[in-house]
Amino acid sequence: MEFNVNSKVLEKLLSKIIPAIPNRTPMPILENFLFEISDNQLTVSATDLEIALKASINVTADENIKMVIPAKLLFDIIRSLGDAQIHFQTEVNAKLIMKTETGTYNLSYSYPDEFPTVPVVPKDNLISINGALLKKSIDQTSFAMSKEDMRPAMTGALLEFSEDGLRFVATDGHRLVKYINKSIKSDALEQYIIPERAITVLSKLLTDSDVKIHLSKTYVSFHIDDLEFISRLIGEKYPAYSSVIPLENENQMKLKTADLLSAIKRMMLFSSANSKQVRFTISENLLEVSAEDVDHGSSAKETIICDYAGVPIVIGFNTAYVNDVLSHFEAKEIIFFLQSATKACIIEPSEQAANEDLMMLLMPVRINN
Repeated sequence: MEFNVNSKVLEKLLSKIIPAIPNRTPMPILENFLFEISDNQLTVSATDLEIALKASINVTADENIKMVIPAKLLFDIIRSLGDAQIHFQTEVNAKLIMKTETGTYNLSYSYPDEFPTVPVVPKDNLISINGALLKKSIDQTSFAMSKEDMRPAMTGALLEFSEDGLRFVATDGHRLVKYINKSIKSDALEQYIIPERAITVLSKLLTDSDVKIHLSKTYVSFHIDDLEFISRLIGEKYPAYSSVIPLENENQMKLKTADLLSAIKRMMLFSSANSKQVRFTISENLLEVSAEDVDHGSSAKETIICDYAGVPIVIGFNTAYVNDVLSHFEAKEIIFFLQSATKACIIEPSEQAANEDLMMLLMPVRINN
């Protein structure tokens, strides 16, 4: 078998596929690319059994073939060649020969008998969404996914189709994010949980191009230009997140996002390494944020002008969680909806963007007196 391909074209293709190659695995076969040439089309696939990536380019080949090639070695070789025309040729002893104008490179390849079958997701359940909008939805919610394996459903991001729109939800029990894209509505309520690894890889792959999403009970497939990204879904029921969202938080504090975020970053320098606690002392039109590290004898306090006319409240939060939440707001002003020092706090932009609804929730922490 022989075919020619430009190194830059192949490098671009392989760079899309290599995120599916695991760093460590007890199955050496997963450390390879699957090359399939059929009717002058080269399709490259990779999988770690949780996610899979595949993409194709056109080549002129004298026969069809399937072979498994060491992924990182091939990728490093192709990247090192610069811009060159490569002639690929296979030999009967499972040798792959790559020739350029200035060099010859020999690799061993394997037969694909043990390579896992890449799942095929039915194409009947289709949703189309702009890639930039999907990336925004993911980036504004995924930071709140849980890192604890005790509740597997919370280690992923929830996609929930509803009459209100497509909801993206993530929570780790300490914070919760709900982002609704109102332009994609569904008569039926359906839930799909995408694992954290898939969310991380997907966010890096997305472009401004529209993405076609196909869903089944066990897998989801994303078509991004000429690339297909497939992920296994988490087969658990997502927690009833709506039950933890308070409805009676009548006290509203409006302030500039940047003012509070910069203050929180300084409070992180003074909060205790164990508690990571920051205290909010809220009175009429004034917010005092303070932190103290008793072990090191350091403390800090700042005041921020706000718009607040409710009852005075003293409430504590984890500084790292507050920092994460505030860092993911694009709005210049935000509103805190509060009830008491022991009830969850809701944070929303002062003005929602068109066709969007963003809500973040923070659980308070007990204040050290």
